Amino acid sequence: MSQEALFVFALIGVAGILMASNRVRFDIVSLLVVLTLMLSGILTIEESIAGFGSPVVALVAGLLVIGEMLSRTGVARVVGDWVLKHGQQSETRLLALIMAGAALLGSVMSSTVVVALFIPVVLRIASETKLNASRMLIPLSYAALISGMLTLIATTPNIVVNEELKKAGFTGFGFFSFSPLGFAVLAVAIAYILLVGRRLLGNKEAKPAERKLDRSQEELWREYSPGSVYQKLRVDAGTKYAGMSIAETQLETNYHVRIVGVLRRHRQGKKHIVSPAPSLELTPGTTMLVLGKREAIERLVSEQSLRPIATEKSDRQRWLWDISGAAILIHPESQLLGKSIKEAEFRSNYGVHVLGLRRNFKPVDDFSDVSLHTADSLFVVGSWARIQQLSQKSYDFVLTEFPSEHSDVVPSYRKLRVALLILATMVFLTMFNIVPLVVAVLMAALAGVFTRCLSMEDAYRSIHLSSLVLIAGMLPLAEALKKTGGTELIADALMNASAGAGPYMLLSLIFFLTASIGLVLSNTAAAVLVSPIAIYAALAMGVSPYPMAVTVVIAASSAFSTPVATPVVTLVVEPGRYRFIDFVKTGVPLLVLTYLTTLLIAPLLFPF
Repeated sequence: MSQEALFVFALIGVAGILMASNRVRFDIVSLLVVLTLMLSGILTIEESIAGFGSPVVALVAGLLVIGEMLSRTGVARVVGDWVLKHGQQSETRLLALIMAGAALLGSVMSSTVVVALFIPVVLRIASETKLNASRMLIPLSYAALISGMLTLIATTPNIVVNEELKKAGFTGFGFFSFSPLGFAVLAVAIAYILLVGRRLLGNKEAKPAERKLDRSQEELWREYSPGSVYQKLRVDAGTKYAGMSIAETQLETNYHVRIVGVLRRHRQGKKHIVSPAPSLELTPGTTMLVLGKREAIERLVSEQSLRPIATEKSDRQRWLWDISGAAILIHPESQLLGKSIKEAEFRSNYGVHVLGLRRNFKPVDDFSDVSLHTADSLFVVGSWARIQQLSQKSYDFVLTEFPSEHSDVVPSYRKLRVALLILATMVFLTMFNIVPLVVAVLMAALAGVFTRCLSMEDAYRSIHLSSLVLIAGMLPLAEALKKTGGTELIADALMNASAGAGPYMLLSLIFFLTASIGLVLSNTAAAVLVSPIAIYAALAMGVSPYPMAVTVVIAASSAFSTPVATPVVTLVVEPGRYRFIDFVKTGVPLLVLTYLTTLLIAPLLFPF
């Protein structure tokens, strides 16, 4: 083994350790890989940054926009309502429909987004049917993973493998080339969950504490911040606070309370201001809605010249018409990870107040300066419009529960048919090779903007740059392995291990190699590293590279065994109240079943 190859293997190992530690962002690790390859001289500068100009990056960006278009036009909501309507209180029927619905949606949009959209749907279904949500959320995440096996555009690893086939001089996969294998895995997964898997995830009936999902705003808030109360306080003329801004009063800082609303009187009537800015002036006669711990509110009232106002039932309802609350999860790829609530400036950036934080199902006291972690759950309040805007930031937050006061906001379906027509056209153009895949995807993304299914600003926001950087930074690793002879070394090792056993043994080794790397690195990185090795090994053995390539596709979407391998699975941990062992005992058997299905069907679809 040359020193250069040894260096590249060491670099892959270090990158894997950094990613597995979850202490360094994946995109930063990816950029460090690019810099290391440049500085070491393994690759030239042009070769090191070639990933940023790869068709894969353009494809992924376009597909993210298409996914956002489908999300904004209400596709997921329609599917969720259909599942609830046809489930008819039967857990068996509901599970089958949830898994099938999530898989079909995920075949044309980001599986992470599908899970984010489906979590509140599943929680609502569990609440209305009195069934245990924990028996549905892991199956939801597994189905979303399997969606990556259904179509060429379903997940980034598919596109990576497809481009690698083309680079090797072969025709790429068609849009539905490996769909029969993917649907076979989906059928096996649904049968496994219905017969065995759900019994590993708790009792069928939800516990009494878990059944009540439509809690009031006060109940939900006090779960996150026990001992908290609210009080209306009036700023009378002649008091020292009259004419001062909220920031100048320093009430929130000195008493650790939140001024979440202000009521002003005008000649035209009363005006509620929700989540007022710190610069808002408190004019004489202004009424503030103040939230905080009971002791803090009592101390504030006793020490300051602010008059408490009794809250009547009708007045409370008027406040609730303007102020909404919601429970949100911090997304595993959120830009807020590592920042505190104060550093994130929730009020300034999102127009909401954070009233409570839960970590590992327990409220955190004095959370303003606590750094945010993946799957932390926050309770926020703000205007209805602001809360709805948070739900659109699906790469930062996942809304898991609205209070019972929340009206059932139905998304606009006016552009639903247009979005579906755009999607069907894109599939048609790709299926019959009328235009290349990347052209069809970019045309569909622009069509979504031209038809006003989403704005250009929405399109840009949907493009998650950290994901693109991860892909672009990992692609040169495959080139470095090839250039230093590392690809040949691994392929030869696979050949030696399968010597005399034939292509089935090689296929098995490639499956578990890809799946194992995907548990440490991302599934995209696994596809980047293993796909050229699989193709080279197949050619060296004298068999078709297609069954080996499709094995990489299937294995890259088989991260069932741990809750940290992919955001698709990580997202369900908090709402499902899962432990690590739940994923191991449920996911490992499904991984083995997926392997056996691949071993049987892949050679039938793509003969050796």
